[in-house]
Amino acid sequence: MASIDWEKLGGQLNMLILVGLITLIGQKIGYGISPLKALPGMIVIVLICLAALALKRLIPLKIPAFAYASLIALVLTMPWLPTSAIILKYTNEVNFLGTTTPILAYAGISIGLQVLEIKRISWKLVLVAFLVFLGTFFGSAIVAQIILKLQGLI
Repeated sequence: MASIDWEKLGGQLNMLILVGLITLIGQKIGYGISPLKALPGMIVIVLICLAALALKRLIPLKIPAFAYASLIALVLTMPWLPTSAIILKYTNEVNFLGTTTPILAYAGISIGLQVLEIKRISWKLVLVAFLVFLGTFFGSAIVAQIILKLQGLI
């Protein structure tokens, strides 16, 4: 079993706090939600994310921290647990779409830092992206066709 690198976890906590603050600002601008009203929910989300990062380090499986965060949130919000009501009360004040802007910005910066690696992959990346887009488009079209046919709309 691995140990926790407290210095690295502290840096990750700083990043989580920064993303949380940006998210709170986005909540106010985009959805009119008071940052003070959303703050307790954002603190809960940051703590769940921090616990997920620590678990990822402690449990040596090839599972992303996101999976640990989802599992922790799922367990803490199960209806029969006393933590459910309080966590849901506070996290319901945080609009989910408001969290996507800083996360996508961070993902974009992360990808931008790997430009040399992307250049090495070159045409293969374009081919894979094209096939994914094509598959997604036709998959969506097939599902829509089936559903509309079943409903008698076409």
